[in-house]
Amino acid sequence: MTIFALGVNHKTASVDMRERLAFSPEQLHHALPALREQTGVREAVIVSTCNRTEIYCHAEANGITSTDLLVGWLAGYHGIPATTLQAHVYCHEDDAAIDHLMRVASGLDSLILGEPQILGQVKQAYQFAKNQASVGGILERLFQQTFHIAKRVRSETAVGENAVSVAFAAVNLARHIFAELEQAQVLLVGAGDTAELVAQHLNEIGVKGLAVANRTLARAEQVAQNYKGQAHTLGELPELLPQADIVISSTASTLPIIGKGMIEQALKQRRRKPMLLIDLAVPRDIEAQVNELNDAYLYTVDDLQGIIAENMRSREEAAAQAQGMIAEQRTQFMQWLRTLDHVDILREFRQSTELLAQEQLQRARNQLAAGKPAEEVIAELTQRLTNQFLHQPTKVLREAGAQGDFQALALFQQLYKDTQ
Repeated sequence: MTIFALGVNHKTASVDMRERLAFSPEQLHHALPALREQTGVREAVIVSTCNRTEIYCHAEANGITSTDLLVGWLAGYHGIPATTLQAHVYCHEDDAAIDHLMRVASGLDSLILGEPQILGQVKQAYQFAKNQASVGGILERLFQQTFHIAKRVRSETAVGENAVSVAFAAVNLARHIFAELEQAQVLLVGAGDTAELVAQHLNEIGVKGLAVANRTLARAEQVAQNYKGQAHTLGELPELLPQADIVISSTASTLPIIGKGMIEQALKQRRRKPMLLIDLAVPRDIEAQVNELNDAYLYTVDDLQGIIAENMRSREEAAAQAQGMIAEQRTQFMQWLRTLDHVDILREFRQSTELLAQEQLQRARNQLAAGKPAEEVIAELTQRLTNQFLHQPTKVLREAGAQGDFQALALFQQLYKDTQ
């Protein structure tokens, strides 16, 4: 039996390919049972996110081609030629598969190193598979140990600390400058993806006063509604700026939309109360001359990139530490797995010998009931048990001797001496 991890992610496949291979919750209801019907598959979990689709399964390694079987199933389910998919997939077995799962859950294999969302997504996939009766003893223990090590990585290393996205870095910068960021009035200029991500981070912190100004009011309303803010047009900026403690701008304008004069006027209305301005746009949204004003503190995307680069180096150092922790956990699991194989072998051996013994015991009882002398019955019982117990070992020994298999011969000699 082997543990497999097969899939595609942001490193191996385009967005288009990842979208074609993604599983919706509705599809998973049918996909998991279909996967378990494949030859040799005992247990299975499917992890499907925007950046990856992965199959984890406990299956028989039937040599040809468990990998080809899984690729063929995944390709067939989504209507993609297997040869096309083959160029994008990766497949790991046993130690490598366990290592991969633990790295994924710990955020070490993510698009953004250390991002925390993936652990929740892996937990959700595991729970879904468990509810579908697709998780048995092997994957149950593997995923529980995976969640354990992922939690340790988050709590004992700095792999998830410090901002490594522009949006998060902007919010972090604001948190360092404003002791009570929750009470600050924030103005977002622009309503694209970056602005929405900033709004999300601000909402998580608990910021109450949020205004969103955008060229099109409909888009501003969409972002503002999601995060309990107020929507405005760019034409309202002269009225909005005096109310803002923090201005974070990220539009697609080719020219600055916030000039030195506009900020100077806003500061007068604020009675020189300081303003933090963070310009995430390229080209810039805010004139560089704003930095010449007292009480106006302007940071550009270049300023944040320096912070992000330093934070990324810190995360990479923590990732190396985390990898060592994962290696230890992987070794523990493999040791347990090997012990389990040993237990299975012993169980099968005991069951087979007990069955032989019961058959010969019943034969002896029948002979005694028929009036055969007890001494003859016991002698015959002893002889039959000896012959049956030694038949297979004798056959294996002869074959080992004929083939020069000295390892098997040495093992038998050790077992034989231990019984003396």
